[in-house]
Amino acid sequence: MAGSYNRIVLVGNLTRDPEIRYVDGGGKAVTKFALAVNRKTKGGDDTMFIDIVAWDRLGEICNQYLKKGMSTLIEGRLAIRKYETKEGEKRTAVEVVASDMQMLDKRSANGDGGGSYSGGGSRAAVPAGGGADEDGPDDEIPF
Repeated sequence: MAGSYNRIVLVGNLTRDPEIRYVDGGGKAVTKFALAVNRKTKGGDDTMFIDIVAWDRLGEICNQYLKKGMSTLIEGRLAIRKYETKEGEKRTAVEVVASDMQMLDKRSANGDGGGSYSGGGSRAAVPAGGGADEDGPDDEIPF
């Protein structure tokens, strides 16, 4: 029997600013936001709102650089989890756990936008342009 594969790539616009919180006594960062993903149909546009979760350093980067309305590519895996509310109601949450993120908007005047970030491994996360000024490279490397 062949192995399983769970990978999803989405391109859409953020519906709200990312929200970060820390779990495990202030250790692990988890950032949540949603993407609006459009699909053309014969009857018009079909928009899906998809919840995204980013952990650790990728979550911190998403919280720092992403803003409502930005066009973003998210790569990750589909996760379905069941939980119970405080009132005892059983719920199911469908979300994408991000492993990579790429900002698709053009670089703005303040230097954010247009970067690619990965949540895996020990790669350093550097905004597009490597933090360089228009005049020359910046001596400070953020890792």
